Amino acid sequence: MLHDGSLKLARGHRVQHEPAQGCDVLLYPEGVVQLNESAAIILKQVDGKRSAMDIAAELNRQYPGEDLTADVREFLEIAYARGWIT
Repeated sequence: MLHDGSLKLARGHRVQHEPAQGCDVLLYPEGVVQLNESAAIILKQVDGKRSAMDIAAELNRQYPGEDLTADVREFLEIAYARGWIT
């Protein structure tokens, strides 16, 4: 289960834009995951300083009109379970 502290990408993981594929990807020692736009936006907020709630608040500020908190939290839970973030 995701904790309430600051989140960071797991060791060896990074988000990178791949021009040939026209999208952002998550690179890690075992492979690569093609990210949709929402996933890339969320993972780019994971900086080792912000919590899930901080990230949701920032994205709610950037994209007003809809509360994204539940969606952000759900994605971060999945990313945590897959070992992409710690």
